[in-house]
Amino acid sequence: MASSTQPLLRFNNVDVYYGPHHVLQQVDYVVYPHEIVCLLGGNASGKSTTMKAIMGVVRPARGTVEFDGQRIDRWETGARVRAGIAAVPEARRVFPELSVHENLELGAFVHGGGTSEDFRRVYDLFPRLGERRAQLAGTMSGGEQQMLAIGRALMARPKLICMDEPSMGLSPLLVQRVFEVIQELHRQGVTIFVVEQNANVALSIADRGYVLQTGRIVLADTAANLLRNPEIRTAYLGEA
Repeated sequence: MASSTQPLLRFNNVDVYYGPHHVLQQVDYVVYPHEIVCLLGGNASGKSTTMKAIMGVVRPARGTVEFDGQRIDRWETGARVRAGIAAVPEARRVFPELSVHENLELGAFVHGGGTSEDFRRVYDLFPRLGERRAQLAGTMSGGEQQMLAIGRALMARPKLICMDEPSMGLSPLLVQRVFEVIQELHRQGVTIFVVEQNANVALSIADRGYVLQTGRIVLADTAANLLRNPEIRTAYLGEA
């Protein structure tokens, strides 16, 4: 939970445009070390653009992005990964023609390749990946590919993992497993920022949450308070 500690990630008044479209509007949020923070929002709310701004895929027109005490909004993506940010992208985006082991090796490129300890950590967390390390990633199920995407991010030894819609396209049982893994990573000391539409499951494990609507942060609170918030329960949990 947040304390007097300096934020690990901070958005300061960030505006992002796609051509004439003002996609993020004066977005402010912070993620403190060792937190799980979720960003909730519906389609076209700006969630994925927020993730792209963290990773350097898009650049703010105004405002700043800071990580671990440094301003990073003009850094290339590779520099951000080397600084300690890893991403689990929407729709997983594994390399289908490469094996499980080769996908994991690519995750460790910032260190010149993974150590045996790096691989052991991933295979201990996901025994299925260890069993199928020689299998081509494109032949795996959606749930297995999500495990691989998380494992690939871990190979970078990140301080912060950013996950974009980790529950998308998965069965309820696999969603539960993925969020159990997120909790285990949190116990291991990894800070996690989760962009999600599945408010119930995200808020059930998060410390704090933000709600994004049409490019603006409209709510910010502890996860427990957001779960009790009537607006959230109506908009995201389907309750009248």
